[in-house]
Amino acid sequence: MSNPPTAAPFGPLQHGDALENLSYEDSKFAPSAEFARNAVVGAEVYAEADADRPAFWARQARELLTWSRDFTQTLDWSDPPFAKWFVGGEINAAYNALDRHVENGLGDRTAIFFEGEPGDTRTYTYAQLTEEVKKAANAFESLGLAKGDRVAVYLPMIPEAVITLLACARIGAVHSVVFGGFSADALRSRIEDAEARLVVTADGTWRRGKPSALKPAVDEALSGGGHTVENVVVVRRNGQEVDWHQGRDHWWADTVGAASNQHTAVGHDAEHPLFILYTSGTTGRPKGILHTTGGYLTQTAFTHQAVFDLHPDTDVYWCTADIGWVTGHSYVAYAPLINAATQVMYEGTPDSPHQGRWWEIIEKYKVSIFYTAPTAIRTFMKWGRDIPDRYDLSSLRVLGSVGESINPEAWMWYRDVIGDNVGKNGEKKDNPAPIVDTWWQTETGAQMIAPLPGVTATKPGSAQVPLPGIAVDVVDEAGESVPDGHGGFLVIREPWPAMLRGIWGDPERFKDTYWSRFQTMYFAGDGAKKDEDGDIWLLGRVDDVMNISGHRLSTTEIESALVSHPAVAEAAVVGAADETTGQAVVAFVILRCDATDTGDAIVQELRTHVGKEIGPIAKPKTILVVPELPKTRSGKIMRRLLKDVAEGREAGDATTLADNTIMQTITDSLKIRK
Repeated sequence: MSNPPTAAPFGPLQHGDALENLSYEDSKFAPSAEFARNAVVGAEVYAEADADRPAFWARQARELLTWSRDFTQTLDWSDPPFAKWFVGGEINAAYNALDRHVENGLGDRTAIFFEGEPGDTRTYTYAQLTEEVKKAANAFESLGLAKGDRVAVYLPMIPEAVITLLACARIGAVHSVVFGGFSADALRSRIEDAEARLVVTADGTWRRGKPSALKPAVDEALSGGGHTVENVVVVRRNGQEVDWHQGRDHWWADTVGAASNQHTAVGHDAEHPLFILYTSGTTGRPKGILHTTGGYLTQTAFTHQAVFDLHPDTDVYWCTADIGWVTGHSYVAYAPLINAATQVMYEGTPDSPHQGRWWEIIEKYKVSIFYTAPTAIRTFMKWGRDIPDRYDLSSLRVLGSVGESINPEAWMWYRDVIGDNVGKNGEKKDNPAPIVDTWWQTETGAQMIAPLPGVTATKPGSAQVPLPGIAVDVVDEAGESVPDGHGGFLVIREPWPAMLRGIWGDPERFKDTYWSRFQTMYFAGDGAKKDEDGDIWLLGRVDDVMNISGHRLSTTEIESALVSHPAVAEAAVVGAADETTGQAVVAFVILRCDATDTGDAIVQELRTHVGKEIGPIAKPKTILVVPELPKTRSGKIMRRLLKDVAEGREAGDATTLADNTIMQTITDSLKIRK
């Protein structure tokens, strides 16, 4: 096999070479005739969108949403890269998510099944959730909050998180959710950047059976002044004692609980700010991604309906993402409720109190649409299929993947073990649940690339095709489209409704970050490849491409090669500085539970395996067998921490990890092996 060329960030067939040697590269899974016949969206939608994208999105906006004032212009692109969608229109996000469903006779439909980690449960109908949001809106206004004010939200995955977001949207306040695992310093920087007037938090949450505090981080973040916060509303979740600042702090039960349940929603301009979400891993001044209302609601509602083939009368939907990430905004707080769906919210981790917790929840609530991260799927692979095989998963009919590229091995496991499971008797379905692998970003606001389950013949490991109305391309360094079979930079050629409207308070940074490399196109920062069919394969962040002796290699393809080995459950690859080759490939692998060899022999076998799958140049210089990988609660692997280990440094800030003891565990395990 020839080595990848060096002229482009990803050479011709570079990623294809890796794919051609994996077990499932030629597999395609067409939708069953029955699924296609009953699908919400058919193939004709692509032609409609291609003929006139703005007209396509105008139809979606009017059919999926209720406007208090109709828009007069679909798209204003007169000042790129600053877009305005649905100009002149007025809309209220909370009314669209709640009130209108009650008015249309759906008040008794279940909106949220909540499952707490300790096993406590709550159920909210649309009528009940509407009342709670109205009460929260009144309570926030009674504390002086007004349209345009910013609210920092530091909450666990409990219903009050969704209620808070919708209450803010109802009155036109701008919410800024900060993930509950972030440190007080991270919280402070986001509060200060957004100039928040109100913080909504909880005494704490539950984490692997133990109470975990949240309020102390808020107190620390607000100590010393220098902020604009006037009030803190605190949900009592786990009963921990908290310090109390009289006059500033208010219990949720005493404010929201005592407020009136009568509140009239008014329309806000389509371009009124809806939320700011700070991207993780930033250094220096936080980077607040700004999303506005009309376009965001339109695209999230359409993609939620089309990509998951949502039938709201019968489906039970579960997205496992935390509210602190964009997936929790778009596909928990907004789109499912806009579409009148019934959804599950779960507070805890997949392994508490046992490793079958998620499958237990699916069985209990008869979940039919399940949306989770590849890292979670690979963790389940490591634990073994005997765990999900104990549960009845026959209700599942659509499976989704989000967060990072899913390798073909994990994709097939997801399909065969989760999507083809009808219950404890070991029988299989006639038609396994289709998998929709979705690519999008905090910045895009909604899904951009994904198969449609009733239309697309899916391929293991590929997000495949841009969604209707989305102009995605793969280009070379000159901005020219690459031919099929070649790789390059993933770009978006035309504005889309849910696109970010800027970086909060810093328009120049917005232009420099996303529009400077290809001035007329949005550069996503990801590499991608078109296969011979023109389908798109994501290769990871461009800055995750290593330069090994002048050859450009994607960490994603090496990780896929490693995970294709039957002994490997999960892998993460980084490039470490090397005096000889410039960079060296260092791999961290988690072995499957049934792996019999964990020593030097398996390391050599894996090096040989990668050389066979991709080529000798891709062989890792070092392979480290570890018990776990450092991940955020959204499931993303923090490769910068692994790079610290690979280059012999003390690991950096681990406060954003789901378990911030993991780095010490990795370090200790490597010391033992030495």
